[in-house]
Amino acid sequence: MLSKRTIIGLIVGSAIIAIGAFSVIQHIGDITINENYIVDKGDSTRYTIPAPTDTPQSMTIIGDAFDLKLESPGDGLQIPKTSYKKKLNLDWVHSEAGETKIQIQNTGNTELKITGILIRSADPIWFTYDFMVIITGMVIMGFSMGFTLRKPKGF
Repeated sequence: MLSKRTIIGLIVGSAIIAIGAFSVIQHIGDITINENYIVDKGDSTRYTIPAPTDTPQSMTIIGDAFDLKLESPGDGLQIPKTSYKKKLNLDWVHSEAGETKIQIQNTGNTELKITGILIRSADPIWFTYDFMVIITGMVIMGFSMGFTLRKPKGF
């Protein structure tokens, strides 16, 4: 018969493995980011968007005045450092896999509001984290099974 600690360990380990497995499934494929960001006066922000080929991107920038520089991979959208006023709508497609780099500097007297829908490729480091969570669940289950085989001194 299983002890209470073994049953608790099996339940906790199974829950941790399930969380890790769900997270692995969630990190497969492209990730859609709904951006909603505020840049204070005088501040700047940078975006680096790694994305596969033929991925549509969309961004809207609203503010008093701002500078923007955008570099997209391949023959995609290229904007040298340019000043804008009031509003800018950007829609572009990655012509080849790579990183789009965007630099935005708020040069106006009001806050800058950045909204957009950005699609990026999954980062491989997240798979490593997810598998570490799954392995942690297995280790917890393994230790809890040890309580069934023999009871260590002090327990």
